[in-house]
Amino acid sequence: MSFFPKPYADVVQRLRVTAGFVMVAAFAWLSRPTVESLILGLPVSAIGLLLRAWATGHLEKNIRLAESGPYAYVRNPLYLGTLLVAAGLAIAARRWLLGGLFSAVFLLIYLPAIELEEQHLRKLFPSFAAYSERVPALWPALGAAKGGGQFRFSLYVQNREYQALLGFLAGAAFLLAKVLVRRIH
Repeated sequence: MSFFPKPYADVVQRLRVTAGFVMVAAFAWLSRPTVESLILGLPVSAIGLLLRAWATGHLEKNIRLAESGPYAYVRNPLYLGTLLVAAGLAIAARRWLLGGLFSAVFLLIYLPAIELEEQHLRKLFPSFAAYSERVPALWPALGAAKGGGQFRFSLYVQNREYQALLGFLAGAAFLLAKVLVRRIH
């Protein structure tokens, strides 16, 4: 049984990209970074990016159920990575309002998208039911799971994860520029 009604989940699934643009605009307008906030926040985002990169190197969408690498510990490492990237950027931007906005978008848009994706995976891969019983959705189980599997850079490229890296670098450069401009004035 789903937590979110399917019509709602279908609508917000299509709003993810739009929400991303709104978040970028809010980030640009509201951020008030300092050197200290960059030192605290950017490493959190970098950890999220590394998690996303690791995950995409194990992900063959709609071909094979990803159970290796980070998928051995958490079913949705890409979303967890996104959450860490957003948290780090909110810390770096030094605005709790951005953290609240990112949290609301995650709860209202990304959680329903996760539900839809998991419904799709249940239909596509019969083994997903057992996998979902074994591996938690968003909080990693670091116990007895074995990551296994080989990271494949070709999958990283095929899944276009480099776009997340480029977006992060642009965001970090923007925050650094804001710090430098404030120091000059």
